[in-house]
Amino acid sequence: MSFSIATWNINSVRLRMPIVERLLVEHAPDVLCLQETKVPDELFPEKAFRRLGYEHIAFHGQKGYHGVATVARRPIEVVEKRRFCEIEDSRHLSVTVRAGGKAILLHNFYVPAGGDEPDPVINRKFKHKLDFVAEMNAIRAEHDEVSGSVLVGDLNIAPLEHDVWSHKQLLNVVSHTPVETENFEAMRLAGNWVDLMRLNVPYEQKLYTWWSYRAQDWEASNRGRRLDHVWSSPNLVPSFSGYEILRPARGWERPSDHVPVIARFDLD
Repeated sequence: MSFSIATWNINSVRLRMPIVERLLVEHAPDVLCLQETKVPDELFPEKAFRRLGYEHIAFHGQKGYHGVATVARRPIEVVEKRRFCEIEDSRHLSVTVRAGGKAILLHNFYVPAGGDEPDPVINRKFKHKLDFVAEMNAIRAEHDEVSGSVLVGDLNIAPLEHDVWSHKQLLNVVSHTPVETENFEAMRLAGNWVDLMRLNVPYEQKLYTWWSYRAQDWEASNRGRRLDHVWSSPNLVPSFSGYEILRPARGWERPSDHVPVIARFDLD
């Protein structure tokens, strides 16, 4: 059976509900994971999702900042809303969803951006980011014959040279500094996660999921970064059938600076 998961930093779900609806109508993923929802749980726009057939909803939100939500066309069960770094930010949500005879543990993450100065001594936001990634070492790609794991979200790090528009110019820019990228890859490997977006893509090929609001013409300059990721446990790799970065969504009305990524699986 075909099974699809979309991930999208929406930068306020209530403000951008019209383009969320467009995504669901035009692409109809089985599950949508949103980050930076910026809404407390009691104000999450559940009715809008239910009208579109996404009746299974889980959220972990707060007023005005951060927040993650997972909505689905099939039943989901909340597993955990983990707190990181002893801070009450809403940055993680895990659920289980059944697909093709497997129970999929689906992690939805919003990693701290880290501020502007890549120095943990003078920038507490950057220290928080590094500490957060360190704690993510505890998130493992659990799997067996009847289960698997997927991790998606805005992880706010572009780990590889061609995940940014200029490796040399961004080496001292938060999201691509060596201390971030090295710790990020070490964490991914420690958890036994597979980077699905780079699985069958040449290393030299540029991959972006984010384009800054600051760009006068984001499309012409194309100064992007791959900040949004899709990982899985090794046993799901044979079922992975590909993904799509919806670059046109960056040009939709009142867009997020991130675009959706849709991963697809063919599960027996």
